[in-house]
Amino acid sequence: MIQIKQHSNSLFTSLMLVMCAVLFSSFTAKPNPPAGDPIKLGFIPLTDCSPIVMAKELGLFKKYGVEVVVTKETSWANVRDKILTGELDGAHCLYTMPFSVYTGVGGKAGSEMKIAMMLNVNGQAITLSNDFCGKVGFKQMNKVTPVVAAKLKAEKEVTFAMTFPGGTHDLWLRNWMSLAGLNQKAVKIITIPPPQMVANMKVGNMDGFCVGEPWGGVAVKQGIGFTQIASQDIWKDHPEKALVVNKEFSETRREDLKKVMKAILEACIWLDNPANRKKAAAIIGKAPYVNAPADVIEGRLMGDYNLGCNQGTEVYDNDYMLFYKGGTVNYPRKSYAIWAMAQFVRFGYLKEEPNYKAIADKLILQDLYEEVAKSMKVKIPADDMKPFSLTMDKTVFNPANPSAYLKVVKREIVSKRLSY
Repeated sequence: MIQIKQHSNSLFTSLMLVMCAVLFSSFTAKPNPPAGDPIKLGFIPLTDCSPIVMAKELGLFKKYGVEVVVTKETSWANVRDKILTGELDGAHCLYTMPFSVYTGVGGKAGSEMKIAMMLNVNGQAITLSNDFCGKVGFKQMNKVTPVVAAKLKAEKEVTFAMTFPGGTHDLWLRNWMSLAGLNQKAVKIITIPPPQMVANMKVGNMDGFCVGEPWGGVAVKQGIGFTQIASQDIWKDHPEKALVVNKEFSETRREDLKKVMKAILEACIWLDNPANRKKAAAIIGKAPYVNAPADVIEGRLMGDYNLGCNQGTEVYDNDYMLFYKGGTVNYPRKSYAIWAMAQFVRFGYLKEEPNYKAIADKLILQDLYEEVAKSMKVKIPADDMKPFSLTMDKTVFNPANPSAYLKVVKREIVSKRLSY
């Protein structure tokens, strides 16, 4: 009997110790533990994937209480498909992609992808092959068409590449051709994923391309091409990449999405401190991310553009790649969505004008962004839906009346449907 009693006392003591340990751990646990399944965010190997990558590397997702898995994707079409099917909850995306897909330019019409916030402005470029070196220089727009015409006469075909039909690189390329007086039907335009641009130019598959950094800088470093113009020369502080999310995810995990947005917004603030950009370049340059030379990434991140073709260096002071700029970068403006859809009409992707405002309202989570920004004391710009013009093309675009803009600009026809 005495042995049984001693055993019972020992068991009771052990149970009490376990209960105390459980209670103690519950009081000392970190706040905001991750809830639900891990959130899956994709990115394409480009410098402007930095907000998502650095939010992960700096531990900001954990700080805000969400578990995030970040994956490298192969192409924008792949990103589109994975967001639509829910294989990805969201991704670093071309800001025009949701509108391109919804209108049927770059996907199945009516497919919904939501824009939660913007990630960056500026930082893309048009690179020409060395065949053009010495014939057309940096920002020499008046020389582009004669040089292309001469090459067409000699070789019968000139090919330019962009990354996704109706994507930002497609629109910068077509606006560049328009500014140069070059009819888009005169050249062949193909779709190539960003990290494959340099390799394709190296083997002669294209004469020029429009893509985000660091690939323009890499082409210069490898001596196979030169920068003819940067996208911020065409339109200073133009919208570029966005955090685009799956429709169901945005509806069913709204609180988790807000935490993701807070982490990314904090990463954008961190990235806009020039003192942090060397560290950022070293991290995103690694193989799991962009897999490109850190010095090339850093140079263009800091606004120092080695142009190639013995053109020297162009230094951008306040209009290189920016991620925050006091909150003006991150606000998802409906006016920019309407401008993009007007370009689809202008360049012949769409025969009829879409219901611009209704589509922008449907696909942009502007209220959600405002909620997040206010909670972080980030200023919300008051310029949305006001008229604006691009830096080189001074045609005023009034988002309240895109039809008037289309009557002024030259409308062109896409020579053939591009694959997506």
